[in-house]
Amino acid sequence: MIINLKINDISDVDTRLDVYLVNHTNFSRSYLKTLNDEGRILVNNEIKKSGYKLKIGDSISIEEKPIQKIDTAPENIPLNIVYEDDDLLVINKQVGLVVHPCASTKSHTLVNALMYHIKNLSTINGVLRPGIVHRLDKDTGGLMIVAKNDNSHKFLSEQLKDKTLNREYKALIKGRIKEDFTIEGYLMRNPKNREQMILTQSDKGKYSKTIFTVDAVFDHYTLLNCKLTTGRTHQIRAHLKSINHPIVGDVLYGGVDKNIKTNGQLLFAYKINFVHPRSKKNMQFQVELPEYFQNVIDLISK
Repeated sequence: MIINLKINDISDVDTRLDVYLVNHTNFSRSYLKTLNDEGRILVNNEIKKSGYKLKIGDSISIEEKPIQKIDTAPENIPLNIVYEDDDLLVINKQVGLVVHPCASTKSHTLVNALMYHIKNLSTINGVLRPGIVHRLDKDTGGLMIVAKNDNSHKFLSEQLKDKTLNREYKALIKGRIKEDFTIEGYLMRNPKNREQMILTQSDKGKYSKTIFTVDAVFDHYTLLNCKLTTGRTHQIRAHLKSINHPIVGDVLYGGVDKNIKTNGQLLFAYKINFVHPRSKKNMQFQVELPEYFQNVIDLISK
């Protein structure tokens, strides 16, 4: 796959090539260095050193390394299927389950479970992500849609793009907030910690927006309803971190709380609605908070 970038913003002039690419791609610094060393990064069709200072009008092309095939085997991992028909299924993903195989997790994923339980899955996302229309983080539980064929996958993906596939979450955060609010801005990789996303008002990242409604306020915590307008990586987690109210139990974004033991971060995708790809009927599903989440709410309510 070739990624093409163009330097049109005056603020990027004289930025080092490697620094620019770290901030404008989802690749790690080490991976970008490997690509550059192998001649897979070109500026104006020429190989440049990592320290090359960018100029207005420069064209950058990045050739990704071929993905190494990972053998994905069916595994008898239990699935909580909320709904199923010939075109799709809605599942309630358990906390701790990675959605699809990757370099660090080659087995024991949702995809391995789907391959065991479901005969047909869409192929649009390739052999590593059959059926996967959208994702949840490993330590986030809740509702996900899985496509059984490519037509369904395309139809559901279009709803993600035009924001008609709606997803809502419950999040328990540290600190008290009494009024509803909205957070929007641009999310990009944190150059100091590539595992994190950070919110910026610069359009160098990807635009994101979340609408937050206050459900309950406790002595030291707040329960929020979170409605996604966009669906970026770690969107809700990074948005709440940006206002210094991280999600309880979110190790990556500073939500560790010595007073509360959690099973992953207390973020749960409890509601989803979409238009069915075949019947064109509106479908809505909602599930109760899992026991581990409700137990924490009961504890802090006392």
